[in-house]
Amino acid sequence: MIQPDLSQPASLREWMARIPHQAAIGFQLVELGADFAVGRIPYRDSLVGNPTSGVVHGGIVTTLLDTVGGMAALARQGEFIVMATLDLRIDYLRPSTPGEDLAAQVECYKLTRNIAFTRGFAFNGDPDDPLASMSATYMLNTPAARTEPPRR
Repeated sequence: MIQPDLSQPASLREWMARIPHQAAIGFQLVELGADFAVGRIPYRDSLVGNPTSGVVHGGIVTTLLDTVGGMAALARQGEFIVMATLDLRIDYLRPSTPGEDLAAQVECYKLTRNIAFTRGFAFNGDPDDPLASMSATYMLNTPAARTEPPRR
């Protein structure tokens, strides 16, 4: 798979659309800034965790926040690199609103040679009424990380 050009958000959108899991849940990259990302997942009945209430499954919220967090880390890095989620904390603040799309906004507030630190939130229509908050760290597979000697 050809790596996306981060200076062209359309390139990253196309790349994400070719990832089977992201395509299956309908993930869309909405915006990519210098150190943040915004993404969304349109509401569908197949994403509901409780058929009685119509609330989207918490795993979809987690996936959205983790994916957008990774995009924010890429934006801050300024180049496409492979990374892995080291730590992900989600605090659920309220159930999602049945019938409404999910959105997430995450910023990468610190970047070291090896680690990206992010924080953000998921919401339905109003960013001022979040349904979950998150903080996450990502291990960056940068050239510096690959050449550092192992610590003992």
